[in-house]
Amino acid sequence: MPWTIRVKRKFNAAHFLTDYHGSPEPLHGHTWEVEVYIDAHELDRGGMGIDFVEIDRFLQETLPDYRLLNEVFEFSPSAENVARWLYGVLKDRYPALRKVVVWETENCGAEYYE
Repeated sequence: MPWTIRVKRKFNAAHFLTDYHGSPEPLHGHTWEVEVYIDAHELDRGGMGIDFVEIDRFLQETLPDYRLLNEVFEFSPSAENVARWLYGVLKDRYPALRKVVVWETENCGAEYYE
């Protein structure tokens, strides 16, 4: 029976959406929350599938904290696109990655998986 390792991390970033279908999207910021789900099919001698600290450290190094996402990415930085980008980055390092969830607010987010 496999386990799913889950790690959450917050980061702060500003963005504005391009080609938004509603009224013009002004520059604004969020405290984004990311959830990462990685499968583990066996445990090491210490009883862990993947060390939470290792995953969290990688997220800390990877996430664009205190940045304007429109300057970081070549795509419109919607929650959907950020989730897909982060999935691609994490999948290279953690092949057993199941999904990534990106919360733009407490109530609104997007998940990406393949």
